[in-house]
Amino acid sequence: MRTLVYTAEIDDRFGAGKVSSRIGLSSPAALFNAQTQLDREIATEHARQPVHCVLVDECQFLTRDQVKALSDVVDNMDIPVLCYGLRTDFRGELFGGSQYLLAWADKLVELKTVCHCGRKAGMVLRLDAEGRPYSEGEQVVIGGNERYISVCRKHYKQAIEQGSLDAIYGRQEPA
Repeated sequence: MRTLVYTAEIDDRFGAGKVSSRIGLSSPAALFNAQTQLDREIATEHARQPVHCVLVDECQFLTRDQVKALSDVVDNMDIPVLCYGLRTDFRGELFGGSQYLLAWADKLVELKTVCHCGRKAGMVLRLDAEGRPYSEGEQVVIGGNERYISVCRKHYKQAIEQGSLDAIYGRQEPA
């Protein structure tokens, strides 16, 4: 079966044109940006050789029009499209692509992450260079585990209010 794999041009942490898992698996991928006409690219590829599936990584970076175009691929070309990405940013706000995927997707499957306390980690803390959480700034700053931590809502609120990870990990501030 032929699968087309796409990833966001903006995220080159693992190399441009590559999708990588945390356990080391990787696949070459076509890049997309806000101007990429995914439906046209997919139709062209499908005419050349049948496409059986489309996988889009970092789908939070899709535009509204791109999400609509991908729904057209599903509805008009009968090609399944699987999208993987984040729902919300470090402020707890929806990404644009995620907003429309949540609204228009046929099926949603949440891959759960666990906070250090054992609860579902539905929030993401962004850390500054000194490892302190903050909630202001640009929505998109590319980074990995050194820059972002997944936590539950309770620990997200505590860390943001106190500007420190000490409270969520049970450490006491020096007197």
